Amino acid sequence: MTARAHPAADQLPVLDPLIDGRPQPSADRAELSGVHGEPLADVGLAPRLMAQGAVHTVSAAAGGPAPDPALFARAAKLLTEHELAGETPQQYVGRVAVSTGLASGAVRRSLVELAAELAELPQVTAAELPSGELGEGLRTRWVPRGRIFAAVMASNHPSPHGAWAQALFHGYGVLVRPGSRDPWTPARLAAALLAAGLPAGRLAVLPSEHRVGEFLLEAADVGIVYGGESAVGRWRGRDSVAVRGPGRAKALLDTPLTDDVLDHLVHAVSFDGGTRCTNLSVLLVGGPPAETADRIAERLSRIPALPVTDPEAVLPAVDAERAGQLARQVARLAEGLEDHSARFDSRPVAVQLPDGSYCPRPVVLSAPRYDHPAVGTELPFPFVIVAPWEPRDGTLPLRDSLALNLLTARADLVADAVAEPTVRKVTTGAVPPWHTAPGIPHDGSFTGFLLEPKGVVGDLP
Repeated sequence: MTARAHPAADQLPVLDPLIDGRPQPSADRAELSGVHGEPLADVGLAPRLMAQGAVHTVSAAAGGPAPDPALFARAAKLLTEHELAGETPQQYVGRVAVSTGLASGAVRRSLVELAAELAELPQVTAAELPSGELGEGLRTRWVPRGRIFAAVMASNHPSPHGAWAQALFHGYGVLVRPGSRDPWTPARLAAALLAAGLPAGRLAVLPSEHRVGEFLLEAADVGIVYGGESAVGRWRGRDSVAVRGPGRAKALLDTPLTDDVLDHLVHAVSFDGGTRCTNLSVLLVGGPPAETADRIAERLSRIPALPVTDPEAVLPAVDAERAGQLARQVARLAEGLEDHSARFDSRPVAVQLPDGSYCPRPVVLSAPRYDHPAVGTELPFPFVIVAPWEPRDGTLPLRDSLALNLLTARADLVADAVAEPTVRKVTTGAVPPWHTAPGIPHDGSFTGFLLEPKGVVGDLP
């Protein structure tokens, strides 16, 4: 968002901070522009003083019984089917697509996923917590670690907003600082929850500068922060803040590259335009990587470059400034590596589209060794580096992975990867790295982060 001295034109949608169930007009304004360069919304930014007031409001309303789980089921239905705060689901999809650059099909799918996550919160909680009944008069009760939860969000994908809804489910009061390019998702989710019966004081949505987001994390009892390393680095090591930074999803292939396996790998790289933290960005292969990299690059080159509002769009879009940044970054990364995509696609790294936006085309590079400095780089479009792996390397190249997909017949390697502390999730065979079910942790147990066990001895009233 670009700061403005005056509000945007009257015809633009206005998004102001939401406190105690009501929009709070702010004199600090920002104009939100789309990837095509045109203004989309006039956004009110919460200054520090307004954020302090929101902390007091949410703190006063927090505590007591958690909301009825049925509230979240109602909110899920409202989210996907109803007009909320004057916005239809279709308008929401279009706005998020143009402001974030995520293809409209991916936005629509993420809205359905977010609704499913709301509806499944009781099952997730039951699956992630052990039984608390330990005998007559002996119990463990899982209770919130505090009263206030803060969420500092990014804009790459709507799905992570389920995290702060889960905090509300467990009884926290919640403060949300939206990503600068996506104020729409928290506004719509908040509207659904309030319409479903959430007490108004339990939630505040505060578009703001980065420093206000840092204040919210400091003021809360627990919180979560999303973003690149520069955004999350200062919070690493704090047990009160869950850090969701670069994903570094990897795959290991030491079996033949059949057509089915190729389909799986291309899907893992390109799903949702490569914008998820669990999209494949590193592929380790047994033997020379060039042939595998060529086959993936050829397949990825078939994906058309389309405006994000096109129903057939897969790839994301960026504005002109970001397009230049990405092109320069890819050029630096490709130095000393082999660019396989260039053999099949002669277009620039960022292809200009008729609507004024730019579509980053897929990029496949290969490295001569797994520990090359470029290996592990993540970019917000289909981008993967293929590197060699040998059995003697073991799990060393697999470390520091949010998600690890193993395409191998070696049971010992799978067991070693599951035991590796820096690997957060393992999938085997042609299973996408993001595939999950209630109770399967994404990056550790988030329920276990939000709650703590409390002993109860004696009869309960």
